[in-house]
Amino acid sequence: MGILDVAGEIAGAVVAVEGAEKLDPNAGLLTKGVAAFAGFKGAGALESLVGKKEDEGDSNEAAPDADAAPQA
Repeated sequence: MGILDVAGEIAGAVVAVEGAEKLDPNAGLLTKGVAAFAGFKGAGALESLVGKKEDEGDSNEAAPDADAAPQA
């Protein structure tokens, strides 16, 4: 896990807490904690999904298309 991954997860947590405060200005500590946890885990999952998709895209571009008809 790199420093950029952690920074993205922290940013997700901050954004989630800010969103919770916008929805409920009187949000309690528990609500903010749950929002921070959800934002942290959600950003991490999103980054890993994007990373997986980029890896799959790179391998698909390099491989020839198996479904293509052979040219004579």
